[in-house]
Amino acid sequence: MSNLTKALLFFISFIIAMPGFCADFYNRNEGDYIINNFRFNDGNTIKKLKIHYVTLGNPKGKPVLILHGTTGDGNSMLNDSFGHALFDKGKPLDAEKYFIILPDAIGTGKSSKPSDELKGNFPHYDYGDMVNAQYQLLKNGLGINHLELIIGNSMGGMNTWLWITKYPDYMTAAIPMAATPAPMSSRNWIMRKMLINSIKEDPDWNNGFYTKQPEKFQTVYHYYDIATNGGDIAWQNKAYNTAKTEEILSDKLKERVSMDANDFLYQWDAARNFDPTQDLTKIKAFILVINSEDDERNPPNTGVMQKALKEIVAAKYYLIPASDKTSGHNTTMNANFWIEELKIFLKEIETYY
Repeated sequence: MSNLTKALLFFISFIIAMPGFCADFYNRNEGDYIINNFRFNDGNTIKKLKIHYVTLGNPKGKPVLILHGTTGDGNSMLNDSFGHALFDKGKPLDAEKYFIILPDAIGTGKSSKPSDELKGNFPHYDYGDMVNAQYQLLKNGLGINHLELIIGNSMGGMNTWLWITKYPDYMTAAIPMAATPAPMSSRNWIMRKMLINSIKEDPDWNNGFYTKQPEKFQTVYHYYDIATNGGDIAWQNKAYNTAKTEEILSDKLKERVSMDANDFLYQWDAARNFDPTQDLTKIKAFILVINSEDDERNPPNTGVMQKALKEIVAAKYYLIPASDKTSGHNTTMNANFWIEELKIFLKEIETYY
């Protein structure tokens, strides 16, 4: 063995041994499913709607659907604190035992979206359209007739609420996170509308047919991110005085957002008619609701979640306590805050059957 080979092997072993290093997921694959003449809820159609997806694990294992949040995609759920914490060998949803499906929702990732070519002519999809396309992917594209579990976060959590009310017999259990089964309203919707309106008021907007990205998009993106993520305690700890706060804000505003403004606007607007309240009694799956105490978009002190739970037969509610370790609406993307609850939930389902 040459000295160069020895050096390379040593370097590789050193990297693998480093804290936080994770090998790729077991049997990871990506693909596209084309839905011909897809009809949106607003009546518009697209001749070929592409839904991109990632799969992990054992195709013969129990299928688990993972749904991402706004501005994310399937791959965004495969970070250390979420994907590796759940799907690695020996973890609660070990990919060698389960079949994990992570689609890119309509308008996101590598699925069909406004920036592909249609721009302002792209149909104004909603969350119902997302769920409809996901169902067709699973049923017709992947041949899955029943899901063991759905886990969705934020927008994915709201998609999960629609899944379990629209297709109540299709899954055994579901975990909607960072989402409330109630109309899009109050400050959550007000801030989303402010985002949308600010972009549309930009001189370069041109009804979505801009030739350069509207500059207001850069500012409103950071505004919404700061206003609705991070957690009060964590923010106070890092922005502890005026000078430090100004420094953080200045650095934040220097960050250029690479996302397309149309794609961004459409994704936030898709929540406009979300409201599963009338269908909560249709739910048949076992439900574990997970929210965080410091979630800026779904504040638990409103009592909205508690009211909704009364309509569901088999639902548990876990509220992650706020601390200097939590991050507001983003808290649930760290599975370490709720992984023990997941283990208990999975055992309860297994015991029932």
